[in-house]
Amino acid sequence: MFYGAVVWDPWLIVAQIVCLQCAYYLTLGFFLSILVWTRVSRMSLVYFLDFSSITASTVTGCAGYLVFMIERAKKCLDFSVTLFVIHLCFCMLYGGWPSSVTWWIVNGTVIAIMALLGEYLCIKRELREIPITRLRSNV
Repeated sequence: MFYGAVVWDPWLIVAQIVCLQCAYYLTLGFFLSILVWTRVSRMSLVYFLDFSSITASTVTGCAGYLVFMIERAKKCLDFSVTLFVIHLCFCMLYGGWPSSVTWWIVNGTVIAIMALLGEYLCIKRELREIPITRLRSNV
């Protein structure tokens, strides 16, 4: 989707980071609406950004987005870590430094899973055969 022929394009990289960050928060919102909506009377940013609300049962992931937005296996780790560094900055602005060990374990695990699964899916996509059609007339 965003892969270009130019090796260094900062606007492309920023666009990929912004799209991945938006997709992350949309997916997180979807999962939180399913998992948390039934237990709380009102959803708020606390469930997105407060480190104390993250528990071992929180489920998120964006590895599938890496295939369509990043398209290169060697960039998956970079974009996964960038996503969570930006998320860490948002969490720090909202509620301070995350002091919960569970928050760090959950986010570290999600970074690893997202990077590894994203690389696997990108490699699988890159190794697909390129269809070559032969134009022959049946005479």
